[in-house]
Amino acid sequence: MGLSDIADGLARSIEDAAARASGALFEPVIRLGVTGLSRAGKTVFITSLVANLLDRGRMPQLLAASGGAIVAAYLQPQPDDTVPRFEFENHLAALTGPKPFWPQSTRAVSQLRLSLKVQPAGLLAGLTGARLVHLDIVDYPGEWLLDLPLMDQSYAEWSASALELAQGTARADIARDWNLLAAGADGTAAFDEAEAQTLAETFTAYLSEAREAGFSACAPGRFLMPGEMEGSPALTFAPLPKPDRPPRGTLWREMERRFEAYKSRVVKPFFRDHFAKIDRQIVLVDALGAISNGPQAVEDLRGAMSDVLRAFRPGRNSWLSFLMGKKIERILFAATKADHLHHSQHPQLTAIMQALLREAKDRADYAGAGTAAMSIASLRATVEEVLDHEERKLDCVRGVLADTGKMTALYPGALPTDPAQLLTPARQGAAVWLEADYKVMRFQPARLNLKPGEGPPHIRLDKAAEFLFGDRLR
Repeated sequence: MGLSDIADGLARSIEDAAARASGALFEPVIRLGVTGLSRAGKTVFITSLVANLLDRGRMPQLLAASGGAIVAAYLQPQPDDTVPRFEFENHLAALTGPKPFWPQSTRAVSQLRLSLKVQPAGLLAGLTGARLVHLDIVDYPGEWLLDLPLMDQSYAEWSASALELAQGTARADIARDWNLLAAGADGTAAFDEAEAQTLAETFTAYLSEAREAGFSACAPGRFLMPGEMEGSPALTFAPLPKPDRPPRGTLWREMERRFEAYKSRVVKPFFRDHFAKIDRQIVLVDALGAISNGPQAVEDLRGAMSDVLRAFRPGRNSWLSFLMGKKIERILFAATKADHLHHSQHPQLTAIMQALLREAKDRADYAGAGTAAMSIASLRATVEEVLDHEERKLDCVRGVLADTGKMTALYPGALPTDPAQLLTPARQGAAVWLEADYKVMRFQPARLNLKPGEGPPHIRLDKAAEFLFGDRLR
């Protein structure tokens, strides 16, 4: 390599650095984190949000859109060359094609940059031209977020809590095989790799079944979404009853070492490289699914939301404090699939989310960033109708069922106006709802016929966008 090549390379590096500095000053960036708990629909949320920002005809509650401040929107190459791009075009084609279907959810971190050209209003309109605001959307699995509490726990502490959770009445049936295996494990025995793999596989199977049953708190998250780390020692451990002073070379000691490796090699890098850079966040929650699965699933969701809030506001002595140079400014907890209910029940669903958020904030001793809760549908898959049934009128929704492919009208049951009617029996450990029965069906996306300038139909997606980043577009 000659001196001229070195000089050219140095010049390009200086130009790139100058461009980045200029962009940071004159083209502000909003880093929006999107995550979800247990099939809450984050892939659909991101796809519909971007589509509705590109074509803003259905975004009246996003004031910058309805007021005309956003004069253009377009996708740009993402700034981080090491993170996979969110496959927006493929997901949108799946949702809006002639035979629409739900896209596959992403199983790792991905990113997308949407640039918005914004014209200031008022006195500034005549003094300055339009400016660019970049919306960097960071998509990551909610299961990974639930790993944060592990960072403040020793292996002994985590084992005790994980075993207690598996043996509790809510999960005892699901965890039967795991509980039997764990009860027979001898932490003082010499370490054996085959035994470690069996323990880890059985524990992972239990976590997977718990998630299928509607439980939200299923950590470690990478056990369910291992990616390229599947089969690695850092993911081959499980909780064990603690023996007295286990010597070196024992099963307990090796499981403890791998647990610490999981924290330092898997969890910490994720928060350092991705999470700590986010300044706005939405957490999507399938609250209807939890309600349908019963009081124990609702209580589990309440605990998971508490853990999530701890992640967004670490305490002064937290290991994550030094990473969070800027605190996340706004966090939205959104109950998805509001289109599974008639609009007359949306206030009840929102009230339940607000109650869950309030109790989670109290349990997490949380203060700081602005938080809110609402109910949304990222993509509306149903229409509403009122049916006569046994001399009463029922507010129903109609759509194509995912399991059968048949068009069906559904009345899922009336949610209570007082959230305590759900949260109190959940706290008290009730096995079933005594007052009512709530059923939620899964619908296929409806075939769309979009007009020019319109994004996919939704429920309150514009309101969610206004809360999350509307203030940065004025």
